[in-house]
Amino acid sequence: MKDFSLLISVYKGEKAEFLTMCFDSIYQQTLLPTEIVLVEDGPLTPSLYAAIKKEEERFPNIKRLVLSENSGLGIALNKGMEACSFDIIARMDTDDICMPERFSTQIDFMESHPEVDVLGAWITEFYNEPSNVITIRNVPEKHNDIFKFGKRRNPINHPVVMFRKQAVLKAGGYQPFPLFEDYYLWARMLAQGFHFHNLQQSLLLFRSSPEMVRRRGGLTYASNEIQLQKKLHEIGYISSIAMIRNICQRYIVRLVPNWIRSLIYKYFIRISPKG
Repeated sequence: MKDFSLLISVYKGEKAEFLTMCFDSIYQQTLLPTEIVLVEDGPLTPSLYAAIKKEEERFPNIKRLVLSENSGLGIALNKGMEACSFDIIARMDTDDICMPERFSTQIDFMESHPEVDVLGAWITEFYNEPSNVITIRNVPEKHNDIFKFGKRRNPINHPVVMFRKQAVLKAGGYQPFPLFEDYYLWARMLAQGFHFHNLQQSLLLFRSSPEMVRRRGGLTYASNEIQLQKKLHEIGYISSIAMIRNICQRYIVRLVPNWIRSLIYKYFIRISPKG
């Protein structure tokens, strides 16, 4: 079961140098993906096209899926899943960096635990350079703890997830839900009884920035998050009380000044690199 697909989506707003660093980390893996499905979500920039061409020369098993217009992450990933040749699919984003043992560690676990449908791990967040580590996003290990944790926060780090294609498709796949496509998918899968696990180690370097913290604030983000909580209640994953509690907590976090939200993420939601 060593064969697996790596699913990546890219759009014009991303940087070519980050994509190159992302692919460098893929080639340095102790276990290489059998294929890379790269979804081009709408027209890209010349620099991105040039970077992709170089990667095709380095890795002949890149399968490019070109979308004529930008459709959003949910639609792009669904189309990418359809193009994946193998049932085991790993995800990552074009501005992140895999730890060298990421794929081998996850594949070994999936092979020895056939009951697991979705496998996550911790991620290490950094600013500017990989050596400038800011925080670690830790998530619970066991399924029951993941199920409970998911009622309050996203229980899976999407850029480092590995899952079984047929399980995700059976749950309805990614659905359009701006900013929360992955969280909505995990909640539906958990509510439907699919099995989850998180490895208790960091397997990916996640590129963060003050701009990312700013994007996670404001009325639009808060409105989308309220709609998500309503959906989680509609599918029976959270109670009415939990929905109201989550909305109140999140609405405050989204509307406070950016520097306060940054402190909340750093000191209350994440853990320090030293544990």
